[in-house]
Amino acid sequence: MLYREAGQFKTSYGDDQAIFPIRQDRIGVAIILLAAYLAIPLTASPYLFTSILIPFLIYALAAIGLNLLTGYCGQVSLGTGGFMAVGAYAAYNFAIRMPELNLLVVFLLAGGCAALVGVVFGIPSLRIKGFYLAVATLAAQFFMDWMFSRIKWFTNYTPSGSVNAPPLSLFGFAIDTPAERYYLILAIVTVMALAAKNLVRGRVGRSWMAIRDMDIAAEIIGIRPLRAKLSAFAVSSFYAGIAGALWAFLHLGSWEPLAFDINRSFTLLFMVIIGGLGSILGCFFGAAFILIVPLALNQIPTALGIPISTAMISHLEFMIFGALIVFFLIVEPHGLARLWALGKEKLRLWPFPH
Repeated sequence: MLYREAGQFKTSYGDDQAIFPIRQDRIGVAIILLAAYLAIPLTASPYLFTSILIPFLIYALAAIGLNLLTGYCGQVSLGTGGFMAVGAYAAYNFAIRMPELNLLVVFLLAGGCAALVGVVFGIPSLRIKGFYLAVATLAAQFFMDWMFSRIKWFTNYTPSGSVNAPPLSLFGFAIDTPAERYYLILAIVTVMALAAKNLVRGRVGRSWMAIRDMDIAAEIIGIRPLRAKLSAFAVSSFYAGIAGALWAFLHLGSWEPLAFDINRSFTLLFMVIIGGLGSILGCFFGAAFILIVPLALNQIPTALGIPISTAMISHLEFMIFGALIVFFLIVEPHGLARLWALGKEKLRLWPFPH
């Protein structure tokens, strides 16, 4: 009724291959973007910006990078946190050693450094796959943790190992308030999510999916595994590097290597699995689930007036959160994005049976 294609027809291949070929999808996305750019900044509190919206957007961007590698190219990675650290420390060094650089250029250069590191650690994917590749990327994570903890040049020789982001400005305008940081992150995530969606629909994305589905057959039909796998690692690490720079500069402000440890990599992997492998929209679903559900579980006992200690609330939060993850994976192994797609299919056929 509200979600029907009746009366909608295409007159060109371009219209038929649009990202949102159905009018209702275009309207829905437009409403979400208007709310994100206009309604939320006018109504959100500083706490909502700093604790939910900004982390959500950065997590979604990092999850998109991991999903391009794992969901679309089939290369398992446990080193996304390390690539985020490369982006964070590269952005820090570019900013303090070349302060005349534009902030956006700093982020792009940080993503480029992470892409180069990703290509280096993606070379083992040419010979190994599956759990063996996961272990190789895990080694990359541990190497990054060691490098940024022990090599003092990356931290500008600070005694404690903790670094502070320099004052932020863009085109002469200072970025101080949570709302200004939110706008900058939202604009970057919007552009990069759109770029990722177009990338996976093109020749590069189809080569990644061919490698994911059956690499031997893909090589037989002319797809080069070297180019496909290393390009996936490069693009994935580029996204992770920019997400790491945003996390360090616009969310934390002050950080140390533990901010990008193995737990960060596991969190991003959970986001991709829960949201849906091979889905850009699923990255946003997974980021929202991982970020908001623990906060909601932590507030429920207080809202209901149940006298539970803080330690017990923390333990219950972990147990219930873990059970929810298992439940969702059993109900729909393809993630929340698949549940969203099934819901739209039922709306198309309602009130007739599926």
